[in-house]
Amino acid sequence: MRFAVAGGTGTVGRHVVDVVGERGHEAVVLARSSGVDLVAGTGLDAALDGVDAVVDVASVMTQSGKEAVRFFRAVSTNLLAAEARAGVGHHVALSVVGCDRAPEGHYAGKVVQEELVTTGPVPWTLLRATQFHEFAGQLHAQLAFGPLHPVPVMRSQPVAAREVAERLADLVEAGPAGRVPDLAGPEVLRMTDMVRDYARSTGRGGVVLPVPLPGRLGRAFRDGTLVPGPDADRGVQTFDRWLSELAG
Repeated sequence: MRFAVAGGTGTVGRHVVDVVGERGHEAVVLARSSGVDLVAGTGLDAALDGVDAVVDVASVMTQSGKEAVRFFRAVSTNLLAAEARAGVGHHVALSVVGCDRAPEGHYAGKVVQEELVTTGPVPWTLLRATQFHEFAGQLHAQLAFGPLHPVPVMRSQPVAAREVAERLADLVEAGPAGRVPDLAGPEVLRMTDMVRDYARSTGRGGVVLPVPLPGRLGRAFRDGTLVPGPDADRGVQTFDRWLSELAG
């Protein structure tokens, strides 16, 4: 099969490309580095020629609801239209567990993405996953004020990005299935503990400050809204195991 991976250079996308190749398929990366602008839609028609399925793991790092909606609306609209023109038979989208229960900030964009995919012209599969192990490092790097690293108070059930990629490849191979069971990691953790452990393990240091965010999104972070229910599938790699492999 010939897969196109939207966001194929990102946290999950690079793993998807690796898994696709390991399974004997061909991966086409849809990213600016390969001449495709997903937001503008340029380069898509040529890139999707002969493609059997598209895996959309493109993302944007923002907590602005307006910016997230703009990004995911543009990317999904452009992808689905180009896929329909090219005769692509399957669109697989990655979303976030609980986004519809807390449609604020980044999650507002994911809700729009889901609406477009599930009502669009291309047969689809939708997988929701929890935050990735890598999220701890992203927070440590982005939320830094000198030695201080304010981190939202949050319950999370982090999953390995590699395991998400493997599940996405499974779904492509299986064909359109609609909404499939959520995917989470094997344990529920506090985000502040994850960031502290990440900093300690990687030698980055700093002081992690727990910050309870206000509003609906802050409550969702704290009360488990973004933690999956009992019917979700579970990955096997723990955060500690991921850290040990990262440090090694």
